[in-house]
Amino acid sequence: MALSASALALLAQHGLHAEAIALANGTQLQLLSDVRVVPGKRLVAKATWQGQNVFAKLFAGTQASRYAQRDQQGILALQAAHIATPNILAFDQVQYSDVRVMLIEAIENSQNAEVFYTQASPKARMHLLSQLVVIVAEQHQAGVLQTDMYLKNFLVQSSGQNAIERIYSIDGDGIRKIAALSQHQALQNLSVLLSKIDVIELEQHLPTWLALYVKSRGWSASPDVQHAHQMIQKQRTEMASHYADRKVFRQCTDVQVAQNSQGFFARSTSFLHLPVPATAEALDAVMQQFTLLKDGNTCTVASTSVAGQTIVIKRYNIKNLGHRFSRMWRPSRAAVSWANAYRLQLLVVPTAKPIALLETRCAGLRGKAYFLSEYLDAPDLTEAFSGRLDSVSRAALVKAVVQLCYRLWRLQISHGDLKASNIKVLAGEPILIDLDSMQQHHYAFFANRAHVKDLQRLMQNWKDDTSLYNAFVKSFKVVYADHTPLIQAKILSN
Repeated sequence: MALSASALALLAQHGLHAEAIALANGTQLQLLSDVRVVPGKRLVAKATWQGQNVFAKLFAGTQASRYAQRDQQGILALQAAHIATPNILAFDQVQYSDVRVMLIEAIENSQNAEVFYTQASPKARMHLLSQLVVIVAEQHQAGVLQTDMYLKNFLVQSSGQNAIERIYSIDGDGIRKIAALSQHQALQNLSVLLSKIDVIELEQHLPTWLALYVKSRGWSASPDVQHAHQMIQKQRTEMASHYADRKVFRQCTDVQVAQNSQGFFARSTSFLHLPVPATAEALDAVMQQFTLLKDGNTCTVASTSVAGQTIVIKRYNIKNLGHRFSRMWRPSRAAVSWANAYRLQLLVVPTAKPIALLETRCAGLRGKAYFLSEYLDAPDLTEAFSGRLDSVSRAALVKAVVQLCYRLWRLQISHGDLKASNIKVLAGEPILIDLDSMQQHHYAFFANRAHVKDLQRLMQNWKDDTSLYNAFVKSFKVVYADHTPLIQAKILSN
């Protein structure tokens, strides 16, 4: 792997070359590939130094010294608390430069916990989280607080078959020493970590993880599980909102952004290889050349081919002057779709991948907008059930749809238009599309009320198919431990 363009740009700003960076102590550092780049400020890269593999952190900008020292102090605090963390091999600066450098040992056969979690079996994930909960308890017991509590800030060293050998706490920049950590502060910090876990797995294992934390801390009583659930849900909603409603509308690892007085254009970095049109005129021209999937007053949808890949372009039209004024001050429906696609991806809910967003603007006010996503060559739910499904496949699909609904409910997300045509079926898995009415609710009351409407809309699809309707009722009864929304939606009776 090579360094990215943003990493090379940061080096170029300071006259540095990745192949040979001279340090003030007389040694040389060679950068191989970047792990993370904060433009103009920080670069984390795999590197070689004095014949060994290392991780190099380069700190640039006016606050370079401050941030480098804070990172160093965090690692030293972990070591003083006897919490496993990779050793600092050198703490120096680039020769004839203000760029600070910290070199950290590379742990063999390791990957960050986020990668391990996504690839591991359910049993291995349970084992991972149990160990992480104990590590967090040890941090808290030692008066250490990880303020940037993400799975990727733990490093898992493992052998074959996902056997965990050791887990390291990394990223000293987020480590703070707290003299007296209250129980509320401790549980709040733990809830941030657990908010990153699959919502269904969390529901199954939270009592076990809380008991493990309490035992590791030596507390006499375990916190209320329902209260812990609420804390975790609050953290999850805030995390998803920060990412989907703010972060993906600015330049970041996942998104590139361009903006001027005529428009706002964002594109996924996962699809930079596609030469996607970036103006309304170009997108309109492309839509006219290919198949229209829908041609309405407020929305036009076309499938088109770009560099051999089929994509979907959804244009949100402006009907008249009154409609233009009503849309000027609000996020466009295209922007809502863009945000919700990233929200679902973050929360591991299947949906078509977002490719790009374009909002046209006049004097800063919004006009027509376009949402581009991958094309799913798959039937919708009605077509899937109308096909040649055997009884086993039919029952499996019913259960998968019900489990999707249950997941949305536990995440406090409502779709807003859960008709069968808005659920595609790919390899037996239901995939949500048409996300412009979707909401993630901050309060359970509103989430439950909206979920009941989603359930009612879903079941309307099968009102003329008694057999399928009853199959859904039976599955809902099994999957939902709490039947309250089913009763409110009149799927079940009291």
